[in-house]
Amino acid sequence: MDNNNNYNWSEKSVFVENQTGTVAKKFFASVFLWMFVALGISTLAAVYMANSPEMLNYLLSQETGRLSTLGYVVMFAPVGLVLLMSAGLSKLSYAALLGTFILYSVLTGVSLSFILLIYASGSVIGCFAAAAGIFGLMAVLGYTTNTDLTKFGPILMVGVIGLVIASVINMFLKSPGFDYIMSFFGVAIFTALTAYDVQKLKRIGAGIEENGDAIAADDSKKLAIMGALSLYLDFINIFLFLLRIFGGRK
Repeated sequence: MDNNNNYNWSEKSVFVENQTGTVAKKFFASVFLWMFVALGISTLAAVYMANSPEMLNYLLSQETGRLSTLGYVVMFAPVGLVLLMSAGLSKLSYAALLGTFILYSVLTGVSLSFILLIYASGSVIGCFAAAAGIFGLMAVLGYTTNTDLTKFGPILMVGVIGLVIASVINMFLKSPGFDYIMSFFGVAIFTALTAYDVQKLKRIGAGIEENGDAIAADDSKKLAIMGALSLYLDFINIFLFLLRIFGGRK
């Protein structure tokens, strides 16, 4: 489970209760554009890998049928790339950040290709559609609500950390029941995070609108990439947890 939603953007955010202007709307549109680009890249990579046995052979050991060394690298590399983008936001150029984001999308798609081999296509499509519906509803809620969701941020991040710890523990316990219950919490946490992140991005856009002269164009573009990454992670996690609950295996 990938996640790194707690970016240090607060110092660049300005809360504006009035409707944001053109610059803010362009920023928001850019965030969603890059999120959809990332989802498209990941989907194409997953479908390509799932239908290319010769490519999958590089990721699986021919002797044991388990992940090869390259397979483990591909599976865990996205986590490293997320940490790199988050920690290196101020140091990486826009081109480097964008390239890392695209590479992350490709590798995540390759990792997700295994679910197409495990779960029935109908389940994958159904859970993807359900995740899109939940994500869209919470995105609208986060953008339009007048309730300040900032106070829920620390609680949600504790929930995410708890999910990570529980996932590690269950790697040893291998309890299907525990995994099933944990998946419901996962859906709830990332559903709430979607609304929280969208509102946070709205505030960042308002901050750019208010301080446009003091914010470089590349900085604004980099914040849009990081915003897209945040929403991408919310969507993917909702989808994966739904699949663990409702997905039918082949």
